[in-house]
Amino acid sequence: MAAYTADRDVEVCDDVPELSDSDDEQWQSMEEGSEHMSIPCVLCDRTLTSVSETFQHCKADHGVDLPELVQKHRLDDYGYIKMINYIRTTRCSAESLLMVSGPLPWNSDEFMKPALPDDPLLQLDLEEFSEAEAVTLSPSAGDNTAVLLQRARQAEDRAQRAEEALARAMEDLHKLKLLAQGLVLNADTSRGPSSSGAIAELREDEDEAYFSSYGHYSIHEEMLKDKVRTESYRDFMYHNMDVFKDKVVLDVGCGTGILSMFAAKAGARKVIAVDQSDVIYQAMDIVRSNKLEDTITLIKGRIEEIDLPVEKVDIIISEWMGYFLLFESMLDSVLFARDRYLAEGGLVYPDRCSISLAAVGDTQKHNERIAFWDDVYGFKMTCMKKAVVPEAVVEVLKPETVISEPAVIKTIDCGTVSVSDLDFTVDFTLKIRVNTFCTAIVGYFDIFFDESCGNKVMFSTAPDCTKTHWKQTVFLLQSPISVQTGEDLLGQITVHKNRKDPRALLITLTLAGQKQTYSLQ
Repeated sequence: MAAYTADRDVEVCDDVPELSDSDDEQWQSMEEGSEHMSIPCVLCDRTLTSVSETFQHCKADHGVDLPELVQKHRLDDYGYIKMINYIRTTRCSAESLLMVSGPLPWNSDEFMKPALPDDPLLQLDLEEFSEAEAVTLSPSAGDNTAVLLQRARQAEDRAQRAEEALARAMEDLHKLKLLAQGLVLNADTSRGPSSSGAIAELREDEDEAYFSSYGHYSIHEEMLKDKVRTESYRDFMYHNMDVFKDKVVLDVGCGTGILSMFAAKAGARKVIAVDQSDVIYQAMDIVRSNKLEDTITLIKGRIEEIDLPVEKVDIIISEWMGYFLLFESMLDSVLFARDRYLAEGGLVYPDRCSISLAAVGDTQKHNERIAFWDDVYGFKMTCMKKAVVPEAVVEVLKPETVISEPAVIKTIDCGTVSVSDLDFTVDFTLKIRVNTFCTAIVGYFDIFFDESCGNKVMFSTAPDCTKTHWKQTVFLLQSPISVQTGEDLLGQITVHKNRKDPRALLITLTLAGQKQTYSLQ
């Protein structure tokens, strides 16, 4: 890293010891040893003996000029470190590296962690290396004036990059301030709306944070390891190949591209995969690794903001479901794609979904989370209930705690539903099965691949089914309700988007005289 110093008074010490002959010899041996280092190439398995040789090898054998990439993307020291660690971590191809434009896929702090211990490429001082290269390559290397001019130009470039980094930091600070304002606004939903401009900008920042979260690989690993989810999509496509044969398919929110590859293997003539998060760079490598690049085209961007290379598609597939089905509001994007790109008679999968509720009787869990605040080490903290109860809980519910028959409160036909239909109020009835106390209401959803399918596929996120990464959504009651076997527990539920964060949900439950609004965010 470059060191910056300021003028200051310096006290010179006269008793600094001089280096002995043995010290000189040790230093010289260290210098000589550095000339025989072992550096694995970032793009293949070859091992090189110097930084310069590594850079020359990457340029000659892979067509990737690393110093040129640094200049192209105007990387500072941190940007260079992140790039090297990104290449080593993801083992991306030279082609994908050269295609990078717009948001940089390595622009995340996770790539500050060295992918290779004691990596010599990370110990390089970019400024010194650039200056040394300039002197070596200059046709008039002996001309001190030319060297000084070259260094002056490099210093100007570094200063400009520093100014740009400062501007980015100021922009990030501004976004944090807006986010803080949003937290204050969300703390009291009874207040009137703030200025529309501030809220619009806050929503844009929150949207960026949403897509950024899907750039983390752990999320995609969790979803891919969810066998109920992934195998249901696979079986639906592989067992209904006649639906996909020679069709043009659009995958909205493709992630790693697994659904796109299922569609390609199922016989689709062309698959267009769209995703705004940076994981699409890995999807490009994955598609190429599986030799499906002639069938699958990947596009980075929001489906609402890009133009597809075709006018219409025959099928839209997407894994858009969130907690309680509608959390994250990704279905809105699928419906936009349907209305703009789906050909007449085209299909959307999954084509049908439903949300169900059931009563829960778990006094132990209620005591742990709600009654707990009545006596905390001898102190009353009852006021905390007002903060705890409104938070919907996403967890795996014990099936034996369900005390009623389920009630379907919403069925969605993805081929005809409109965005406005996703905000709704309905009455429901829960048939109680045991004499106990109702301590909560649980919500879950079912997904169906039915239309035009000779082999229909469905899966459920109900408590008595195999666990999925969606788990269940639990709404704890502030006060348990006494219920009897055979009783009809009547209620009403209202579901709508949070005005200040459209990807979040506000859910109001009215049950036996109790009314409570819950947030899912």
